[in-house]
Amino acid sequence: MADKKKMSVAEILAAARAADGQGSTPAAPAAEPAGEKSAPPAPAAKPAATASGGGRPSVSEILAMARAKKAAGEPEAATPAAKPAAGAKPAAKAAPAAKPAAAAAAGKKGVQRDTASILAAARAAAKPGPVSKADAPPRPAAAKPKPAAAAKPPPRPVPPKPTRPAQPAAKKGPEEDRRSFLQIATGSFLAMGFTALSVTGGLFSLGLARFFFPNVLAEPPSKFKVGFKEGFPAGKVETKYVAQYGVWVVNGDFQGEQQIYALKTVCTHLGCTPSWLEAEQKFKCPCHGSGFYKDGINFEGPAPRPLERYAIRIADDGQLEVDKSRTFQEELGQWADPQSYVSV
Repeated sequence: MADKKKMSVAEILAAARAADGQGSTPAAPAAEPAGEKSAPPAPAAKPAATASGGGRPSVSEILAMARAKKAAGEPEAATPAAKPAAGAKPAAKAAPAAKPAAAAAAGKKGVQRDTASILAAARAAAKPGPVSKADAPPRPAAAKPKPAAAAKPPPRPVPPKPTRPAQPAAKKGPEEDRRSFLQIATGSFLAMGFTALSVTGGLFSLGLARFFFPNVLAEPPSKFKVGFKEGFPAGKVETKYVAQYGVWVVNGDFQGEQQIYALKTVCTHLGCTPSWLEAEQKFKCPCHGSGFYKDGINFEGPAPRPLERYAIRIADDGQLEVDKSRTFQEELGQWADPQSYVSV
């Protein structure tokens, strides 16, 4: 029988503890080699009584012992057990050393897994129920797919623009000639109308401007000279002052006296201007046929009274001067006034 290594007391105690943790009895110590006599091994001394009452240590006590050893940094070697009594026979066979070491490592790993896994699971466990935005894990940003660049088709060649064929000039018919004539005539009438309107407006403006300026200066003076007495022979009727002054200068006989007087050229009927008829030696009104003698007395027609006289006198220079500001009427006896005539 091959020789087997003899297990130490520490290895036996470690194997026993490992067996207690796994719920199995410790293996017997290996048999002594042949030829060696020894006393029968005494049973291994039990570990000291624990705080729980002297029995097998509980799981919480084992965990507390493992944490204390880990914090102190001590090697995980079992405390030496009590030596067997002298003369005691060793156990039949001891378990190999590898197995107790593996059991001790398994026990240590189980302890670490219990504490670390429980804490990690408690920290990383998801909370039940609704999760707030702050507690919710961030969502990974989804990469947006980039749209593929659409390939532009090549530009199509533009065909040349077809030229429009020249159309022959349309011949004017009678209808077009009539239309053109009407257009010209209408335009001419409109132009004539606007021209006439413009001329009328201009004349009206001139008349309105003339109205604002009185024609006092255009009137002939009330006194004017007709010449010397020698220029008027007996029986002479001078008509050259009719157009400018409206006066006949007469050298005639009135009631047996030769006089020079100035007759007013206004008919006493309705104000017409009579004409001197040299052949008949009378004044004839063309309007209603009234007739007057050379001395101004009415004798025919509707004229109700003789013609009127203007005042006449010999001026300082010896000429006859007629004053139209004063008139004399025969029916009122005013012809007898010396200012109404000049004696010859």
